Amino acid sequence: MQGMRDHFLLAMPQLEDENFAGSLVYLCDHDSKGLLGVIVNRPLALTLSDLFGQLDLDDHDASLAVRQQAVLFGGPVHHDRGFVLHRGRAAEWSSSLQVTDEVALTTSLDILQALAEGNGPEDFLVCLGCAGWEEGQWVDEMKANAWLTLPAVSSVLFDTEADERCEAAALAQGMDLARLSQQVGHA
Repeated sequence: MQGMRDHFLLAMPQLEDENFAGSLVYLCDHDSKGLLGVIVNRPLALTLSDLFGQLDLDDHDASLAVRQQAVLFGGPVHHDRGFVLHRGRAAEWSSSLQVTDEVALTTSLDILQALAEGNGPEDFLVCLGCAGWEEGQWVDEMKANAWLTLPAVSSVLFDTEADERCEAAALAQGMDLARLSQQVGHA
């Protein structure tokens, strides 16, 4: 089953959990055990250059734009592990999941090494941590209207600034975030 793969979860205004309030999650995998995704709109006070330094990776061949890119808070699960969401093929890296024909999620150090050397994918997001829900857990949260589910748009991920991604994801579906109500209801 992969029905929710390549979708966004947009936190509804009433979602107050500090890990997810105001978040846009990109869902990378969906199976019988649940969902796996990364939050794509919450930059940390950490640049890739800082991360490369912590990992003893020489980033002198990386472009200034790569070195200055903010690392994102990807979620509260495995918050000490890196998750690189990127355009391209998963087969190029040691540990990857091909999400769509265009987008892959890689967790191996080889992609960070390539980025530091200026040889990585052109379009990417580096996240610390991920988000995960067991099958019943995410269904309960959907029933409680904690999340709005939207088809993912890769330009929102890779061509939009982090602080504009929630609005861009909604606009891609013809929705205005300012009109979302905090009231919970069912039709």
